[in-house]
Amino acid sequence: QVQLVESGGGLVQAGGSLRLSCTTSQKFFYINDMGWYRQAPGKQRELVGLIDKDGRATYGESAKGRFTVTADNPKTTVYMQMNSLKPEDTAVYFCYVRGVHAVPFRESDYWGQGTQVTVSS
Repeated sequence: QVQLVESGGGLVQAGGSLRLSCTTSQKFFYINDMGWYRQAPGKQRELVGLIDKDGRATYGESAKGRFTVTADNPKTTVYMQMNSLKPEDTAVYFCYVRGVHAVPFRESDYWGQGTQVTVSS
């Protein structure tokens, strides 16, 4: 089965930085989108940043200008550099892939288990 394993979360002071990483258990045949969502307690899961098959990035409004999503080539790992962190960035961050794996051989959504990011004031 496909597994997405996140790392890099932790506790950081406001204004600090973290770099998240997500590595797939094996290569996808094709990836359309790869990146990050987040969810705080009592809140809906929201887009943070995605990178598409052409290398173009899309960011949620709160991430623009502060976070940067990148991926290696071939796309087995996705990263997110997070700068100027704020307490309101505190959430569980989930790796996300939309692509085609051998089983099933059709476009599907895949999620990691999440990594906690806590920003203190």
